[in-house]
Amino acid sequence: MVDYVLFEKYAKDIKVLFVEDDENIIKETSELLGLIFNHVDIARDGKEGIEKYLLFKQENESFYDLVITDIKMPNMDGIELSKLIYKENKEQLLIVLSAHSETKYLLELVNIGISHFITKPLIYDSFVHVLYTKLKEYYEVHNTIQKDISPVLKINENLSWNKDSYELLKNNEPVKLTKKELLLLEILFKYCEKTHTVDEILNFIWADDSNTAPDISNLKNIISRLRKKVPELDIENVYGFGYRINLK
Repeated sequence: MVDYVLFEKYAKDIKVLFVEDDENIIKETSELLGLIFNHVDIARDGKEGIEKYLLFKQENESFYDLVITDIKMPNMDGIELSKLIYKENKEQLLIVLSAHSETKYLLELVNIGISHFITKPLIYDSFVHVLYTKLKEYYEVHNTIQKDISPVLKINENLSWNKDSYELLKNNEPVKLTKKELLLLEILFKYCEKTHTVDEILNFIWADDSNTAPDISNLKNIISRLRKKVPELDIENVYGFGYRINLK
């Protein structure tokens, strides 16, 4: 459920780059974005998108807070654009608009770290809900960084993650977890906005076990145990792509 008072707070200072080649979608979506955000720039293909992205960086000595891009575009598609953006800023909040016919591209986008997908045609309520959720995460992460130099990332009222000691804390007390459970949390918390593929997670967790050939069932067992030990953890299964962790 969207809390519109908080939504306004989260969106207040957000600078947005919207990249889309369809004039009808540009008109409809830019009007909606203009109601939510004070600063929205528009590019009509990936080439113009990366040019505006780099120009914004040069003029403001910072990046756009949010990039929303289509996949299929002339001159440069959304995949190449996303790669170039992540080369500049690996923590960029980036949302991709995709038609159902473009699902073959999504795995590649997940692999490079896309924050979220929204299917076209856009449904207003769903679009707003995704924006609210991602901006809430963005706000909480960046305000934690700005206000507190502590390595402790607040997950919810009771849980936090210490990025230096790799400990999960419940009411400031370490939760007893196995090595592989901690490795799973380490990769999920490294970039909270990213959906990590199953292969990426398996390779990370079993990096030191060269004689083991883990598969998704091994990962599911770890996640299942974690959910039983710490029900408050919101580990989301992004169907067909992988997993990410959500901050509340």
